[in-house]
Amino acid sequence: MTKVKKEKVSAEEAEEAAVATATGGGNEKSYQELIANVNPVSQPLASRKLSKKLYKCVKKAAKVKNIRRGVKEVQKFINKGEKGIVVLAGDTLPIDVYCHLPIMCEDRNLPYAYIPSKVDLGSSAGSKRPTCVILIKPHDDYQDAYDECLDEVSNLPKPI
Repeated sequence: MTKVKKEKVSAEEAEEAAVATATGGGNEKSYQELIANVNPVSQPLASRKLSKKLYKCVKKAAKVKNIRRGVKEVQKFINKGEKGIVVLAGDTLPIDVYCHLPIMCEDRNLPYAYIPSKVDLGSSAGSKRPTCVILIKPHDDYQDAYDECLDEVSNLPKPI
């Protein structure tokens, strides 16, 4: 038995591979297939490009443990006045589980957006469990990605 040396992978390639596995890896569904399973209340829905940016931002925030995950935790910290971007999964059923969160976000002027898949949201947060809502808090380590996501999510049209 001989030991096989592992190749050293650059940090950039490792991040791209991690994002690829976070968004489903090789057996990932296309954006159009994911949109077919989205709830009718999921407005504003992030585009494919914005969804990828949000997944990357969630991944960076999870690395420094700067996210709030799950309905109960996010709701608690929104009520306490914590600021950040709220990312909701559009394929969560029943809708009643989290349909009150967008109203809470609008009352407190927090930007929020829906993305198509709770499985992808959970895996980008470093969890094996699907997650239906995440609050991304600002931090110096990923401030550029956060600001870019914040700008684009804020510019999404709000539902009537």
